[in-house]
Order: sequence, then structure tokens, then C-alpha cells
Amino acid sequence: MRSLSALNEKMVLLRLLGRLDEALQIANEAVRQARFTGDREELLGARIRRAQVLQYQGKFDEAVVELTGCVDEAAGREWTALEAFAVQSRGKVYFDMKDYENALTDMKAAVFLREKLGASPAEIDGALTAVAVVQAFRDESAGAGALGAEGPGHEGER
Repeated sequence: MRSLSALNEKMVLLRLLGRLDEALQIANEAVRQARFTGDREELLGARIRRAQVLQYQGKFDEAVVELTGCVDEAAGREWTALEAFAVQSRGKVYFDMKDYENALTDMKAAVFLREKLGASPAEIDGALTAVAVVQAFRDESAGAGALGAEGPGHEGER
């Protein structure tokens, strides 16, 4: 049996290489192993990483359900670092779904949680950058909706 850290590392590498089916298989193995050891924190981390693979596969609804469960469990157990990881990961899924309101809510929550943890200024800046990016996309999306069905670049072309 492989170590959990080795499985997690392999899953991340496979995900980054775009070998998503293999990454999901390894992620499932990591979840099983973490469940077997009985370490709830390790299990939660493995579930978050598995949800990230689901996101990369475009299985957004499944990823959101998994991550919501992870956010709830981490918050209930006061595992702030895992809660921040899960909520930011869920925000990224919402962003990919173009659900900018929920993405923004999660990204702001991640900033708050990282501040609560006493994260480094670099980590806080990264989280704040994510908030700014999501706000820009939300504002752009809202502006595009105001242009009507013709979309941008077609005003007055009748």
C-alpha cells in the first residue's frame, strides 16, 4: 500500500498533466486509504483534492456537492485551514461554472479564513487577487447582460 502523501502527490501530478481519469482513480484510492486510517483531517483533505479532479473533469455539480460537505465538516470541527482550502476550491468551481456571485462569496470567505489563521501577507494577497478577479468577471458579465441579446460590439449595427 502506498503512503497517503505519495498518492496525493501522484494525483496532483496526473491532474496537472491532464490525465484526469488516472488522477481520479488515485484520488479515490487516497480517500479509501485515509478512511481506512481513521484520520478525519487526512480524509477531508483527500476529499477536497478528489473534488478538484472532478472540477478539472468538468463535473462541476459533483465537485460542488463534495466541497460543500467538506466546508461544512471543516467548519463544524473548527479545522480552519481545511475550511479555507475547501471554500476556495468551491469558489474556483463556481467560477468555472460562471456563477460569479457564489464564487465571490466563497473567495471572500477564504480571505476571512486565511486572515483568521494568521496567514502570510503573500497568501492574503493571493486570496485578495482572486476576489478582485472574480469581481471583475462578475462586473463584466453584468455589463454584458445590460447590452441585450446582441452582445458587445454590436450596438447600433442595425
